[in-house]
Amino acid sequence: MSEIIASYLLKGSSGNLEKKAEEIALGLTVGSWTELPDLEREQLKKHKGRVVSVEGSYGGQDGNEDGALIKIAYPSANFSADLPAVLTTVFGKLSLDGKIKLLDLHAAEDFKRNFPGPRFGIEGIRSKLDVHGRPLLMSIFKGVIGRDLAYLLKQLKEQARGGIDIVKDDEIFFDNELAPFTSRITEGKRVLREAFEETGHRTLYAVNLTGRTFELKEKAKRAAELGADMLLFNAFAYGLDVLQALREDGEIGLPVMVHPAVSGAMTSSPVYGLSHSLLLGKLARMAGADLSLFPSPYGSVALERNQALSISAALTEDDIYKKSLPVPSAGIHPGLVPLLVRDFGVDSVINAGGGVHGHPDGARGGGAAFRQAISLVLEGKTLHQPQQEYPELAKAIALWGSKEVLQNG
Repeated sequence: MSEIIASYLLKGSSGNLEKKAEEIALGLTVGSWTELPDLEREQLKKHKGRVVSVEGSYGGQDGNEDGALIKIAYPSANFSADLPAVLTTVFGKLSLDGKIKLLDLHAAEDFKRNFPGPRFGIEGIRSKLDVHGRPLLMSIFKGVIGRDLAYLLKQLKEQARGGIDIVKDDEIFFDNELAPFTSRITEGKRVLREAFEETGHRTLYAVNLTGRTFELKEKAKRAAELGADMLLFNAFAYGLDVLQALREDGEIGLPVMVHPAVSGAMTSSPVYGLSHSLLLGKLARMAGADLSLFPSPYGSVALERNQALSISAALTEDDIYKKSLPVPSAGIHPGLVPLLVRDFGVDSVINAGGGVHGHPDGARGGGAAFRQAISLVLEGKTLHQPQQEYPELAKAIALWGSKEVLQNG
């Protein structure tokens, strides 16, 4: 019988943990058990939750207050094959029951095949760019709210000239009359084509897909018709099931980059909600994210390093799905490239906003500084090279500093 096994971290609970686990298993499935007649027990047996294990004195991912690690199996016969049904079953009313955090979900392969995973994944995005063997470099539009399309296009071109691989809209940049969604796509393509003819470097633009939920698919189809490169999507504001619907529609067929906006409300507490690796990693990948953004361990909105690494692992571990690109973000500048490569490897995206636009030579210089840093790190060299050979990188280090990685890690 197919099952989904949910792992929970239970904190602040005293008494009989085995009894508590059994109460959860029953409460989220058949309700009661011991009071049922034998015939009803036999009929409901295939629907009863099963306690897999109970481990006391478990520190959990945050490493603070001890708790219990509880694993419970839920029969797949209890719910339909969609993520809202899964989450409602394994964590619906339980999420209201004190200090309990859903850490992970394990499903059999036959059940996982109900979910699409990324359409393109790491290799598909690399093929679009024809970039292999190094981390991809991404930047963000800055200060575009209230600005017109010409301002946006100027930023886009300068970022492309600096060697940026992907440029994305800000997640709070919605459709507006100064820079309409369709114009951003068509004019953005024109500008990027000009930059490619000038430099030979290809840049993809991720346009922010926003609006009323039931209008999104038609809007995404229009984006595809206009030749959009990629969609940015606030999946945790709209819902993972909406992400899956966008991924599965063959008339859209675009890579989808998932932004973590709103996810912190579900993941940030060490004792409530879902784990970062489950929401931003495993579930986002299952639903179709080709790229998933999350806070880096280094910036002002930093995520604890092991948490960030767990998201990256969930996006890239071997599974039936294509691998998604991890995008550690926030507070990134060229001097952090050694840490980024050490922690997230070559199959990742280095994403910067201020670290590109704040460069003394502007976005073009910021992009060049990152590309120089990436090349040096992959060659096993220090970032501190002669200024005349790497002028943009030298200016970036003078402004923001750098973090070298020792050979022993």
